[in-house]
Amino acid sequence: MKQLNKWRIGSKTAEKKSVNGVQGEMDALQWTDRLRQEIYEAHLEWENANRFFDYALGKDQIDYAIYAIITAEKRYDSLLRTAKRACKSWSEWRAVQ
Repeated sequence: MKQLNKWRIGSKTAEKKSVNGVQGEMDALQWTDRLRQEIYEAHLEWENANRFFDYALGKDQIDYAIYAIITAEKRYDSLLRTAKRACKSWSEWRAVQ
């Protein structure tokens, strides 16, 4: 059966809904780990967008690179704000893989 994930930003729980409407909730630790993973991936996207800009040739590639940088920065910033709001005490940052 196909699963759909729905995240509520700013909450310590996330709902996982299936097509038939069955709901479950992740605990706070799972949510925090997932948020850390999202932040790590967003940071990588931002670094890659900046790297692409360094090697962009032509007007179209430069425009795309700028758009990618702006998009990646906004996502990264949004996730960091979510983490700051939701996690009053953020335990030591663990290496995310």
